[in-house]
Amino acid sequence: MTITHHPSEATLAEYAAGTLDAGSRLVVASHVASCPHCQHAVAAAEAAGGALLAGLAPTPMAPAAVDKVLMRLDAEPVADAAAPAPGDMPWLPDALRGHKLGPWRRIGLGVRQRAVFLPGEGHARVFLLRAKPGIKLPVHTHTGVERTQVLAGAFIHSGGRYGAGDFDDAEGDIEHDPRVDVGEECICLVAMTGGITLTGPIGRLIQPFVRL
Repeated sequence: MTITHHPSEATLAEYAAGTLDAGSRLVVASHVASCPHCQHAVAAAEAAGGALLAGLAPTPMAPAAVDKVLMRLDAEPVADAAAPAPGDMPWLPDALRGHKLGPWRRIGLGVRQRAVFLPGEGHARVFLLRAKPGIKLPVHTHTGVERTQVLAGAFIHSGGRYGAGDFDDAEGDIEHDPRVDVGEECICLVAMTGGITLTGPIGRLIQPFVRL
């Protein structure tokens, strides 16, 4: 696997600091697990953050803070080892295993979506997206940030070609015109912090029927 596209430096810094929303954190984790370049970047960001903390003056702990932490640790269930990916989903990343998935549902010609449920994070919008080879998706912009990890196949837009392992870090003002590369269906893990706005006459016509 040759990885060409990575999360932005800002996204990796937020991931290292633990400040990303749960959905984005899951998608970035699936990329970092398979990308030595980003593993190194995250380790460097964590080391820099640790050095900054080490230089701060100590702050007294709140009363009973240690007892509260110990109670929470005692209440945390021990996580089971990651189960192997099901036979029909060999591309499933380790970061996603153990999460409840909804059923595949058709959201357009040749395109299906499957919700990913995150415990305690009902507002997080994470899903798997599966599109047939050669499918051209409507041109659109975003009302928030869209982070996409390609799990299988490839798609192409104005930013280049994104194959398995690549990450697309799209800010809200970026206009996307994606089409799936020929030869293989494209499967992606997506986190969105907003919705999408279809552009052009046809896009505006079908916007009421789009539920991403």
